[in-house]
Order: sequence, then C-alpha cells, then structure tokens
Amino acid sequence: METSKRTVLITGCSAGGMGAALAKEFHAAGLSVIATARDTTKMAELKALGIATLQLDVQSATSIAACVEKVPRLDILINNAGASYTMPVSDIDIAEARRLFDTNVWGCIAVTQAFLPLLMKSSQAVIVNHTSVGVGMSIPFQGVYNASKAAMSMFSKTMRLELEGFGIAAVNLKTGGVQTNIVKNIQARSPQLPKDSIYSPAREAVEAALRSEWVEKRGMGITAEQWAKQVVAELLKESPPAVVWKGESAWMASLLSWLPARWFDGMVKKMTGLVEIEKILKR
Repeated sequence: METSKRTVLITGCSAGGMGAALAKEFHAAGLSVIATARDTTKMAELKALGIATLQLDVQSATSIAACVEKVPRLDILINNAGASYTMPVSDIDIAEARRLFDTNVWGCIAVTQAFLPLLMKSSQAVIVNHTSVGVGMSIPFQGVYNASKAAMSMFSKTMRLELEGFGIAAVNLKTGGVQTNIVKNIQARSPQLPKDSIYSPAREAVEAALRSEWVEKRGMGITAEQWAKQVVAELLKESPPAVVWKGESAWMASLLSWLPARWFDGMVKKMTGLVEIEKILKR
C-alpha cells in the first residue's frame, strides 16, 4: 500500500489529546496529515513536525466550509473532536447537554457531510468515528457523554451500511482508558451539583466523582502514543475492521458488551464510588 499518497484529516488535535497522538503516528507512517482544532495555537508542536494544521470548529458551519475549501483531496476522515460532561441525570443542565451533543454527534455528522464529496473521489476512503467503550456501559454521572457516544456509534454502524456501495468504509473506534488531558480538563471546570440536588447529602463524594477522581485512582496504563500506534496499525489495513477496540480495559468492555447489564452493575458502582455514595444517602 502506498501510504505516502494518502491524506488523512483529523478533528480535535489540540496538544495533549488523542487527536494529536494520531496525527503524529499517521505522519510517522508516511501519510499526508491535516490536523485541525478550534484553536490552531494548540497545535504548535504538530506544526513544528511538518504536519499541516487548519482551523476547524465542528459546531460552526462557516468554519467547516472554510476548512473544506483548503483541502484538495482526502482519503481518511477521523471524527475525533469531542467534549465531556459529568452530572447525575437528575441534575443535567439541558442547555449544556445540547451543546455536548452538538459537538459529539451533530458536529461529526456535519463534518462528514462536508467532506463526503472528497472522500467519494478516493479509492481507499475511510471514515473513522471516535466513540468510546462506554457506549455499552452505564457509568454513573456520565450519562450525557455516554449517550452522545452511543448515538454516534449507531450513526457509525448506519454509515457503514449506507456508504459501502460507494466504496467508503466506516470504522467505529471504541476507546478505553488512555493517558490524556481529559481528566485534567474536567477538573479545571470543577463541576458542582446544584444547590437543590437530591444528592446533596453526599455532595462531597459525588463532586469527587464528577471530577473523575476515581479515574485517577485507577490510573491509565496506556499512553496516548501507544494507543495511537495500535489504532493506526488497524486503520491502515487493506480492509479496516468495522469496530476497533483499543485502550485500557477495552477488551473487557468488548466482552461485557455481550453480557446482561446487571452482571457488571456492581463492579461499575464500586469502581466509580457509587456504592459509598449510596451508603451516605441511606444514613
């Protein structure tokens, strides 16, 4: 395969994230890489490596159109840009939840539609939708995020069927634990429960969970660079798999996706601290 002639565009390539790691790995593999982000200053390291960088806000139709105008050809599109939001379902800020879906779902669809004409000209076209191992798991306080990824997962499955006749492959990239800035970014926002939350008696413990402190305690055993190397190897296969499971515990999530949810509810509740929170609420 002559990878040097293939062009890949990746959304959400700010420093410290998985998009940036993918850009570096594709670049090392010899592809022509176009890294994009809302703020191009956050891609200085990629630019220094000789990787092309463009501004792209997946929530802006104007930004998407301007980016398309600057891309002459495209073989692989990676919808990686995403946002996170942690909050009990009972306390969700609907406006905030809508903004998250605009990024994680509708932004991906808008970018795909915009670049589809270029992809249809490629003989090796691939669309990669970066979802999560959480699409099949009920994780406390991550309902909005996981629901958005589950929605995108279904869109990815549908794209695979609808675009196959045009010679375009669609890959659902389900990622587990990876060392990135995601937890740091969540903690920087310092999510807090509303004053009238039904979880107020356990406020301290719940807000620690909202800050994803349980993720830090568990640790992330795989680096973004290791993850990217594994992912790129899968995506550059002559026939990429429909689903790629990578990241810490991805194999376990793949197995659990075939089992009844009740079988691992206890494990998830203990892992995220919900067992202790329930004890406080029952006092």
